[in-house]
Parts: sequence; C-alpha cells; structure tokens
Amino acid sequence: MTRGPANRQANARREEDEGALFSAIAGLKNVDEVARFLRDLATPAEIGAFAERWRIAWMLDQGAHSYREIAAETGASTTTIGRVARFLREENHQGYRLILDRQ
Repeated sequence: MTRGPANRQANARREEDEGALFSAIAGLKNVDEVARFLRDLATPAEIGAFAERWRIAWMLDQGAHSYREIAAETGASTTTIGRVARFLREENHQGYRLILDRQ
C-alpha cells in the first residue's frame, strides 16, 4: 500500500500535536496541576482507564498477584492486564518501568 502526501501530512501533524502535548505535560509542576490539566483534557472514563492501567502495572511489578487476582481486584479484563504486562516488560517505550523505578 502506497502512502500519499495527505497521509504523510496527517502523520506529521499527529506527531507535531503529540510533541506539543508531551511538552505541555512536562511543563506541569505538581500533582494538582497534572490533575487539573488531565481533568480538562480527558473524560472521567479515560482518566479511570489510565488509573486502572497504572494500578495493574503496579500490581504486576509487585509480582505477588496472578492475572486472575488482578482482574478480580481491579475489574480489568485479562486482555488489558496482558497488554499492560507486555508494555511493562517487552515494549521499548518503558514508560511504566521509568515511573515505577522512580517511586
């Protein structure tokens, strides 16, 4: 499949927009500012999904919980738990690992 100029422009714009968002987040100074920004930016359901994934990452990192136990405690599907586990252990972004190690 050939990608045309419009698709390249859309991808470039998305990358530019994401960079601007990441810079905005990096400029936040404390938990209150992060909370205020995210509550404006995301829906309550989206924030809930972020919080759920973060709890899953923390529980997986503790190593004392099975997927079934995590699902029972968080209400998350085992598919979501597996995805978080993959990003925690295998993907090269290592964002979960970065923050878990800082805490």
